[in-house]
Amino acid sequence: MKILTFDTSLDKTYVTLSDNGIFLSDEIIENHNEKYHSAFLIPTIVSILKNNQITMQDIDVIGTNAGPGSFTGIRACVTVARVMAQQLNIPLVGVSSLEILSKISQNNNKTIVVLDARKQHFYNAIYENSKEIQAPVLISNEDLLKLDFNNANVIADKFSHDILNENGINSIIYTDTNADLGKYLNNIVSDKISSADENTFLWSKLKPLYLQAPPVTISSKNQPSQA
Repeated sequence: MKILTFDTSLDKTYVTLSDNGIFLSDEIIENHNEKYHSAFLIPTIVSILKNNQITMQDIDVIGTNAGPGSFTGIRACVTVARVMAQQLNIPLVGVSSLEILSKISQNNNKTIVVLDARKQHFYNAIYENSKEIQAPVLISNEDLLKLDFNNANVIADKFSHDILNENGINSIIYTDTNADLGKYLNNIVSDKISSADENTFLWSKLKPLYLQAPPVTISSKNQPSQA
């Protein structure tokens, strides 16, 4: 089974191709000059397929990070994944960025993942023994500090790490680990699809996991004039 996965929601773009558990390609793309890393998603997919001498019609499953994370990144990978899965009529597996990051802990202990959502809010989820204990939610700074961090592995971004550290809570900054999040995503997709029926992962079921409304810029032309 050939599984193509990609993620543009976090710090880099990750594109990974596996075949029956064997990784054929694993590309990691950082921001380049003034171009955001998600701009390289399609060219990277094309390159991977060409280098492995396969076509999109050879792909059996597509997996993607559905969020939360960069709003631009979520839109990019979810849109591309939905179009591909629809055209190929193959399963599409969406995975939370928080579940992907939970794999950094490398053990079955309770793992708490915290990401900055701005405006004193955070994305949070909890995992243990590879199971989701708390689904991804948006919580306030106050509620974050009420979580039970005892005997837990804590994975965070730099901003969240600093907030936790100020309150005596230890955490790992995920960008400092240089973890191959693309492989984590591909492995998660492989596990999910192996135990699912054919109607579980339809392309039409995948929705972006924003957890909060995307920012909207209002043009000054549309604002009411002041009396």
